[in-house]
Amino acid sequence: MPGPVAGTAARADTTTDVVCLGESMVTFLPSRPGRLADVPAFKRGIGGAESNVACALAAAGHRATWVSRVGTDGFGDHLVETVAGYGVDTGAVRRDPDRPTGIYFRTATDRATDVHEVAYYRAGSAASAMSVRNVPYEDVFSGRVLHLSGITAALSAECLELLHDLTAPREGRPLVSFDVNYRPGLWRGRDGDAGPDVLLDLARRSDLAFVGEDEAEEAWGVRGADAIREVLPEPGVLVVKRGADGVTVFSGPCPGPRSSVAGGAENGPGPRSSIAGGAEDATTVPALRVDVVAPVGAGDAFAAGFLSATLRGLPVRERARHGHLMAAAVLTVPGDLTDPPARAHADRLAGLDDHAWGRLRLGPGWTGDDQEVRTT
Repeated sequence: MPGPVAGTAARADTTTDVVCLGESMVTFLPSRPGRLADVPAFKRGIGGAESNVACALAAAGHRATWVSRVGTDGFGDHLVETVAGYGVDTGAVRRDPDRPTGIYFRTATDRATDVHEVAYYRAGSAASAMSVRNVPYEDVFSGRVLHLSGITAALSAECLELLHDLTAPREGRPLVSFDVNYRPGLWRGRDGDAGPDVLLDLARRSDLAFVGEDEAEEAWGVRGADAIREVLPEPGVLVVKRGADGVTVFSGPCPGPRSSVAGGAENGPGPRSSIAGGAEDATTVPALRVDVVAPVGAGDAFAAGFLSATLRGLPVRERARHGHLMAAAVLTVPGDLTDPPARAHADRLAGLDDHAWGRLRLGPGWTGDDQEVRTT
């Protein structure tokens, strides 16, 4: 099978902090609330779980690379130029002359309501043709962290084969971060009910896994953070997102001889080590109170914030808090992406005591250095 040979050593001269592989699409945001049939005009943006993470990390000062495929069309140009504009390395993005760049339209209302509509035009997209035969493995494995999501696995049989290969145990593998991102609609018509089993297998092969309580219950029929940990004991770090109740982070010994940033130094990968120093630990971090403008992109932003703090070697509580802060930055703007708070600003908020953290209330504009953060 194409790609690195199992057993090869990790590259000592990693060129990036995080490599994010997955599809991004051009998204059309409505000019006003209402049904898609009634919206007269749309504003163009971009959307994609993995590219969102890459953009947020780059904006936060990390070296991030996005690996994907786009069409040789104007939408592909727009995607590459926009992602690169956030400081992301897009040199590993390949252009496909035979397949289009995916696009989608969405309404302005909350995704949790029946009013919300999303119309995807991604079938047969350039990104769905990613495979072990055309993805540049030298770029995919060039970082300290490789971030993937379950959305890619659902795009095609070739994409699933690719993710299965990228998550395979191999000497020198970077830390693999996997966001389950269960989207039932993407799995319909492919392999029946295979989606949940596929995602469970990929999550078990990762070092750091993100999963929401709601999607775990829908996909695997398990409820609660402890039950989710029971079905996912393998990842060295498991982040269970619990909505308004915050997150619970399980951390402990990580199996295998893989390289990792779990130990923390920002200047390079080190030997495999446990965040918790050997024993399983569960840390619950409450969510922030946020005046939500649009509830899209928050999960990707949380992952970016958690990964950013992980790269810096911060304690688990601060990793989760940085995830909450990055999510709050996106929740208080209309689109999927925004500039995160400056590092010093975020560090100050993440370092608050529990009482002060619980009193925070963040609204539009809170990320500016000159903005006073409200408390209640």
